[in-house]
Amino acid sequence: MQPAIGISFFLNDFATPDRIRTTSLSQVLADKKFAKLKQMAPGLSISYFKGLADHVDFVGSLGGSFVSYPMPGRSFSDNFLMEASAQVNLKMTTEQYWIQPYIIAGVAGHKYRSYYGATLPLGLGMKINFFDEAHLIISSTYRVPVTTETANYSFQHSIGIAGSILKKKINQ
Repeated sequence: MQPAIGISFFLNDFATPDRIRTTSLSQVLADKKFAKLKQMAPGLSISYFKGLADHVDFVGSLGGSFVSYPMPGRSFSDNFLMEASAQVNLKMTTEQYWIQPYIIAGVAGHKYRSYYGATLPLGLGMKINFFDEAHLIISSTYRVPVTTETANYSFQHSIGIAGSILKKKINQ
């Protein structure tokens, strides 16, 4: 992938992981107890994409949203959550295909009020390639807390667009 800059809209879902952890995944699926859109906190992020190998892309992102972040033993009203992440997208196909499904693995750090925390974003995504110039990017990650006092389990679902920042080299 040529270096690219993108912008994404995302939704933070804390309710569904909480339901899974208090009951079970099979129970949440059977009872259809997924969080509704109104229970999720929207946000925006900007990302930098760079191909490292045919099947591996690096992605660095900075995002923000207003959420009531559920920290263990604390209760807050809506406040600004800023998050920075670094991840690799392990693509199942190369750039020559229009559609590229991938697996996401990374690290993320966040600041909420005066608290700092860290998570591991793990998930799935899909990139739709438009003539190696622009990309539609759809992903969903499960965020596993590393700092258990200041981070919580969550899902983050996103959709965005990215555009190449360098001109494609033409082989002659």
